[in-house]
Amino acid sequence: MKIRSPYLIPPHTKVRLKQHDPSDTGKYKDQDAAKIDLEKHRDRLDKLQEVLYAGAERGLLIVLQGMDTAGKDGTIRHIFSGVNPQGCDVTPFKVPTPLEAHHDFLWRCHFAVPQRGMIGIFNRSHYEDVLSPRVHGHMKDKTAMEHMQQINDFESMLVDNGIAVLKFFLHISPEEQKRRLQSRSDDTSKHWKLSASDFAERKFWPDYQRYYEEIFTHTSHKHAPWFVIPSDNKWFRNVAISNILADAMDGMKLKYPAVSVDVSTLKL
Repeated sequence: MKIRSPYLIPPHTKVRLKQHDPSDTGKYKDQDAAKIDLEKHRDRLDKLQEVLYAGAERGLLIVLQGMDTAGKDGTIRHIFSGVNPQGCDVTPFKVPTPLEAHHDFLWRCHFAVPQRGMIGIFNRSHYEDVLSPRVHGHMKDKTAMEHMQQINDFESMLVDNGIAVLKFFLHISPEEQKRRLQSRSDDTSKHWKLSASDFAERKFWPDYQRYYEEIFTHTSHKHAPWFVIPSDNKWFRNVAISNILADAMDGMKLKYPAVSVDVSTLKL
């Protein structure tokens, strides 16, 4: 699956997030043109998802990662609003439950992998298990490298079994995160989105960026690529990701299943 995008992280690339502008808006000067293209992308995704669902020979796993307030929920809502809910599953990954913690770190993720014919969306993912523990000093570098290799093997196995894997990092600036947290604090209807950890984790921003860079460097591959998506502007985030997804699904060469009945013989 060949994908051309300025936001693609080529394999074996040493990533520096400071070289990626989170406020970039690509070819768009404002959101009006982007909204038109977003609608086109949604329409393409709707049509392609029908063929994916009908054929049931391939599946698609979409991984969304990002700092708090980066827009994972908003991405899902705005891009997939036109997709048939029967063919799409969303799995949010939070702190492991006691049961999950007693299994290997990939157990709960493998359990949620989409079946063929489905689009699966991970809101956070297996990458949390090589991110937060490192930031907080609970995982040694050697263990993290071993886990990242296990992730590479896991994703390679999925692709070999017909599940395409696309991974998106929603890249925002600390200034934009501060604005979004303040906006939520000022709006009582959004207080449910807030947690003390959202504010406490801000002091670890440099560590999160450093370990994300290592993740992208070691786990972006041709079969399961990472994209660093500028996300300070929500409208651009949506159009950029939807374009990549539509192009990727086009490249999957999806087909409707063979007809199993002679339609000409059917009478009402």
